[in-house]
Amino acid sequence: MTNASRTVRQELHGILIFVGVLWAVFLVRLVFPQIDSLGIVPRTLTGLVGVVASPFLHANFQHLLSNTFPLLILLALLAGSQARSWEIVLDVALLGGLLLWLVGRNANHIGASGLIFGLIVFLIVSGFRERRPVPLMVAILVGFLYGGTLLWAILPLAGPGVSWDGHLCGAAAGATVAYMLTRSSAPEKPPLGDLPSQVQ
Repeated sequence: MTNASRTVRQELHGILIFVGVLWAVFLVRLVFPQIDSLGIVPRTLTGLVGVVASPFLHANFQHLLSNTFPLLILLALLAGSQARSWEIVLDVALLGGLLLWLVGRNANHIGASGLIFGLIVFLIVSGFRERRPVPLMVAILVGFLYGGTLLWAILPLAGPGVSWDGHLCGAAAGATVAYMLTRSSAPEKPPLGDLPSQVQ
């Protein structure tokens, strides 16, 4: 865990800056509320801007606050368990946003919750695929902390005004990126030509 702790300390500055940008954008929004229109509006040309912008936009203080603490926790866990943490964040955010733009409901989707659910699924899937001690412990911890929330939030029953399809697309992106960027450490079966000869 020493190496993981060192990595988290090294990445902490970037994590705080990232979350700080969310808060800075929210303060700008108080003066210019029209920036909310930069969210993901599925299957519209202007809605493509939201693929990049939407994680930084939040409807109100409660919305921002409810995303801040999970982001801090998940980004720290990601930094401690994965070498390419910011590449993973970018991949999950962009892929999740594009999926939502393609298949989401006709609404203006804003907020970092799609990224949050993408990181939850990424950490769980990659941890069990790699089976290395630190990622596996992180996967178990994340499953314990957020597994129930994940199952509820990706369903249409999540409640009015909740972008459950954004959560679902983020989760799908997290799983996809985990399969693309992590390698299973399970022992591979030898090719047929390498099988030992049978003796009786």
